[in-house]
Amino acid sequence: MQVELTERYINPYTDFGFKKLFGTELNKDLLISFLNALLSGEQEITDLTYLNGEHLGDGYGDRRAVFDVYCQLADGRKIIVEMQKAEQAYFKDRSIYYSTFPIREQAPKGGTWDYHLEDVYTVGILNFVFPGDEYPKDCFMHEIKLTDVEDKHVFYDKLTFIYLEMPKFNKTEDELETMFDKWMFALRNLSRLLERPKALQERIFTRLFDQAEIARFTPQERHEYQESIKDYWDYYSTMTTSYNKGKA
Repeated sequence: MQVELTERYINPYTDFGFKKLFGTELNKDLLISFLNALLSGEQEITDLTYLNGEHLGDGYGDRRAVFDVYCQLADGRKIIVEMQKAEQAYFKDRSIYYSTFPIREQAPKGGTWDYHLEDVYTVGILNFVFPGDEYPKDCFMHEIKLTDVEDKHVFYDKLTFIYLEMPKFNKTEDELETMFDKWMFALRNLSRLLERPKALQERIFTRLFDQAEIARFTPQERHEYQESIKDYWDYYSTMTTSYNKGKA
């Protein structure tokens, strides 16, 4: 079935759209800018290397993990970036499970080792809200580390999970103040925009909108995006049907 594309810019919640913008060497400057905005206050990222996103278990028949984007920074930090289209049972469990792969792969295959680990980040861009009103309605970014339950101090700061509940980000263009605000606005609204907003005038957003404009795609890219859109629609149709049946 041929999917008719009516938007000017791609939907970043599709597999193709997300990989196109953040998962290619050509566009790694977009990923660097987004991560610097997200991790503001930490050491600035100047470069990164994409790593193999498919990881197998240690033995035959073990489960595998496939990351949307997996990269290593110049200082050794490893970052997984995942786009989650819809709520999923045991999402948190899967997120924790995925984080174990960049931890375990740091162990050398032979010789001695002092167990020193580089930082590992898991970033989840969520097109849903955590169920059960887990967080306040105006709280869309959550940074989680291992903490002491009693006095709340961070027990281990090298393992970080950052989750962005995208539906909660409702700032208008006039309310955008930081680069993080601007990236959140761009990701939240990209496929609905007809032109580049005046608030997003930084050079990096020129790159973003150039790469996201469907009219610039090659025939092959256009075909792949159409297939990705169809999968996205099918996924939501299945989820909606399951929800309605459960409600009934």
